[in-house]
Amino acid sequence: MRIAELFAGVGGFRVGFDRANADLGHDFFQVTWSNQWEPSTKVQHASSIYVDRFGAEGHSNEDIATVAPEDIPEVDMIVGGFPCQDYSVAATLNRSGGLAGKKGVLWWEIHRILRDKMPRPKFILLENVDRLLKSPVKQRGRDFAVMLASLADLGYAVEWRVINAADYGMPQRRRRVFILGYLDGTVPHRAMKGSGEIEWLHETGLMARAFPVQEPEQVMPPRFDITGDLVAITDNFNRSGSTTPFDLAGLMVGRTVSTVRVNPRYEGPRQVLGDLLVPEESVPEQFFIDSDLANWEYLKGAKAIQRTNRTTGHEYTYTEGGIAFPDPLDRPSRTIITGEGGPGASRFKHVVATPSGRLRRLVPVELERLNMFPDEHTAGVPDSRRAFLMGNALVTGIVQILGRELANHLTGMSETAHPVTSAKMVAASSN
Repeated sequence: MRIAELFAGVGGFRVGFDRANADLGHDFFQVTWSNQWEPSTKVQHASSIYVDRFGAEGHSNEDIATVAPEDIPEVDMIVGGFPCQDYSVAATLNRSGGLAGKKGVLWWEIHRILRDKMPRPKFILLENVDRLLKSPVKQRGRDFAVMLASLADLGYAVEWRVINAADYGMPQRRRRVFILGYLDGTVPHRAMKGSGEIEWLHETGLMARAFPVQEPEQVMPPRFDITGDLVAITDNFNRSGSTTPFDLAGLMVGRTVSTVRVNPRYEGPRQVLGDLLVPEESVPEQFFIDSDLANWEYLKGAKAIQRTNRTTGHEYTYTEGGIAFPDPLDRPSRTIITGEGGPGASRFKHVVATPSGRLRRLVPVELERLNMFPDEHTAGVPDSRRAFLMGNALVTGIVQILGRELANHLTGMSETAHPVTSAKMVAASSN
């Protein structure tokens, strides 16, 4: 399966697919083209790391908006963790029939490539923050509805699932929505059309096989149609609704959506933060925080602060709950964010206690392990940038499992394949 990796970052999808190949015992997946471009950044750290790890052949370090579909070789699947701002404000362009977002939304670059690339890629695998399912605030779910409708109009059936990596034994609590699309005529598309919604979402679908869930609590999931053209959906979808109609799992065939809440089912081995730490003696001194502890404790602690809205003059109380300080070592880590790097005190940076009792921040290789990248994958750029890149990355073990299940499904192996355990998968992440 030939893959184009868009918004490639440092290659999280590629790492996952390479590991899926190792699980399968042959090279089922091959990334033949990739694109990574960071706007308004002179030094392209992520692209440089990608080339250092995987080679320059087939790699593009250009603004994706300048890439023509014919510049991309024929591929079977498009993948990407596309940026998560301004998902979907669609507008008609006079005399062009195209779509654009308020800020040149990058989702529409994916749509443009899927629309114009011939032959059209058979499969899509996308990743984003889970709030995509309920944005924007005033029209909950509108952005996702526009995306689903635009994919349906291109001939794709879609299933999605919000997955917390830690629910399946991985070492980080990171909730992301994964979106799988199947072009009309493909094996999964036919299987989805011929399957009941509950059966697909809980048992027979690719997401359900890859990441099992508990028995369904309802016989039929909520179902609704997304109607109108993309501009009408942008203007009218859920205008009066205070909650999103999209739940943690769902599928769409021909603009008809079925969606349901699912609960993970996993009884395998689990990794925790303490399993991935390097020896104290190998930690550079600048990562220890022997000073400014009072500021760290304040930022991590619960607080109630009186504030005044500058525009309205309204007074209110801003509250925050406390965060464990230091971070517990016997549980999966909190979500890594882009601001993880640097020595300054922060509410959200991870801090761990060493065997000697000193407190320290996480070093880059530990952040890589929490996302299940190989050790030193991001080496060669400043430590603060390495932390930023891991805050932007995905947990590669999710892609590994999804890739393996997709390959098994397409080759007729799903019912007899033996899944690789999480322990084996995680152990491979640091090799």
